[in-house]
Amino acid sequence: MSNNQQMVMNRIKVVLAEKQRTNRWLAEQIGKSENTISRWCSNKSQPSIAQLQEIAKWLDVDVRILITPTKEL
Repeated sequence: MSNNQQMVMNRIKVVLAEKQRTNRWLAEQIGKSENTISRWCSNKSQPSIAQLQEIAKWLDVDVRILITPTKEL
């Protein structure tokens, strides 16, 4: 992977779209700034496991749905 390629670690953006929710909505639910949510959605930074669990709760999905698999089962 070159320096300008970004590894996709989470699927928050995809799941938000599937649930027809916005970054603003998620930010309001979990008490974070829209800027933070945007960085998570673009995989520029990553939420903690606890934050992923809270996001999963608000989006009504299994937390594993929010994480990109490291290998196929």
